[in-house]
Amino acid sequence: MPSLKDLRKRIDSVKSTRKITSATKMVAASKLRRAQEWAEAARPFAQHMSRVMASVAAGVPRSDDMPKLLIGTGKDQTVLVVIVTSDRGLCGALNSSLVRTARRRINALLADGKTVKIMPVGRKGRDALRRDHGARFVGQVDTSKMRKITYADAQGIAEQITTMLDGGEFDRCVIFYNTFKSVISQVPTEKQLIPVAIPEGGGTKLEGDASYEAEPDEGEILAELLPRNLAVQVLNAMLENNASFQGAQMNAMDSATRNAGDMIARLTLVYNRARQANITKELIEIISGAEAI
Repeated sequence: MPSLKDLRKRIDSVKSTRKITSATKMVAASKLRRAQEWAEAARPFAQHMSRVMASVAAGVPRSDDMPKLLIGTGKDQTVLVVIVTSDRGLCGALNSSLVRTARRRINALLADGKTVKIMPVGRKGRDALRRDHGARFVGQVDTSKMRKITYADAQGIAEQITTMLDGGEFDRCVIFYNTFKSVISQVPTEKQLIPVAIPEGGGTKLEGDASYEAEPDEGEILAELLPRNLAVQVLNAMLENNASFQGAQMNAMDSATRNAGDMIARLTLVYNRARQANITKELIEIISGAEAI
């Protein structure tokens, strides 16, 4: 059985850990509100942009002069996988669940004979995939210095993807990220970025969409709108993942704080019992000595 001194050290250590987890929980809670507001504000715009692009892609005839961002390269051999994770841990299974989903998809593509290239956005995804798929990395995006996720950050990533597409380095691009549902629910999500995903059934117009007339020229508008749509989708993924991280970290640190409190209570009970046993033992020794005299 541990000595009283060891028990006191253990209790003090757990109390220090509880202070850290409690502080981390409060920081995550303060950041969550703003991160959630940003994600929810960007979500409708990104969804509508996707619908507009899908409507345009479904309505235009295929030709060689159509933008690659809209219709792709016409092949489906090389797939670029962009995976958005956090740079820090202490968020439960948030990153590991997303990486597991992406890894299953990558393995399925490889099993189908596809060539897979990976672009990790965030340190956790990079570290998790480096061992098995490090040779497939074609770029890494460091988000540790991004104190606030902005459109310019997403635009930089979108420009890298566009440059690779123009260079013929891939045929299709998909992105993985966590969609924020609530503090206790974050859903690993896969979304196709290039070519623009057309819902099953196709058609020239999606249900509920208006008809669009392009002025002055459809090509000029697409040339401006397609890169912006790609940046918006990347920004939406980063904001969703950031809100998911803050929610998951707050939930994980809340559980850790409560577990630390339970552990302190159990250790305190053991400490008190050991202390009482030592006092009783000392009293018995004193009384026995007095009777012997």
